[in-house]
Amino acid sequence: MALIGVVALIVIGPKDLPKVARMAGSLFGRAQRYINEVKSEVSREIELDELRKMQKDVQDAAQDVEQSIAQGVAETENDLNSAWHGQDGGSGFLSPPNVEALSIKAKDFRRKKLARTSALPAWYKNRNGHRGRVMSGSARMARHRVKPQSAVSFY
Repeated sequence: MALIGVVALIVIGPKDLPKVARMAGSLFGRAQRYINEVKSEVSREIELDELRKMQKDVQDAAQDVEQSIAQGVAETENDLNSAWHGQDGGSGFLSPPNVEALSIKAKDFRRKKLARTSALPAWYKNRNGHRGRVMSGSARMARHRVKPQSAVSFY
């Protein structure tokens, strides 16, 4: 670098060297900016290509899922239609034995739900079978309320 500087000083001269250095610096800066712009443009294009490829992959996957769902819905619809019209051996959904089984199942469900949502523990229900003494909240408060004592007079 020093050798290039000495040769430039001899060839150009000390009078014009600062102008030439400024011009060379500005040209070098322009070249760097141009190269950086080209690099950023190339990287943007590469990213866009990757995004397009990713978008295509996602669309293909979505179409596959949509097709599988449509196929499953069609199969289920065919099964339901065949069962509704009694084409699967004569036992449709609403045949009398199934209605009876459904009513028994519904009663059993209600009984189990009542057993789950009740406030008594299961061991007490099993031992006694039902509530023995049912008392409302206001009756319970009245029973345990402190009763005022009458004033005792000396006379």
